Amino acid sequence: MSPSTTALRLDLKKTDGLTVEFADGRTFFYPLALLRSKCPCASCREMRQQQATRPRSLTVLKGTYDGPLKVVNAQLVGNYALQIEWSDEHTSGIYSFDYLREIAPQDANAPAPMPNQGNPSKV
Repeated sequence: MSPSTTALRLDLKKTDGLTVEFADGRTFFYPLALLRSKCPCASCREMRQQQATRPRSLTVLKGTYDGPLKVVNAQLVGNYALQIEWSDEHTSGIYSFDYLREIAPQDANAPAPMPNQGNPSKV
């Protein structure tokens, strides 16, 4: 494993997303919707490939969609991946750290927006 694909810290918020800190110093935040839409299991991958050949078709992922998407459970798979169980009853996706780095949002390590604190007084 290279530093760019070695996860040092995982922080999963079950209703928000996953933050991964990699050994090369980069940190990425993955919203739940991104993770679910990029599920690496064979059936989801096949569905994305079919949709790419027919981009005008409506695709509905298998599962139960009662309420907002959230993580029900997650567990490490060895030292290389995270398996996520989704609220839509989908459980077969194993997100390797290599794959997470591949789908990482482009704005890694972007500074958090400063809260609006009104007009600062001048000294």
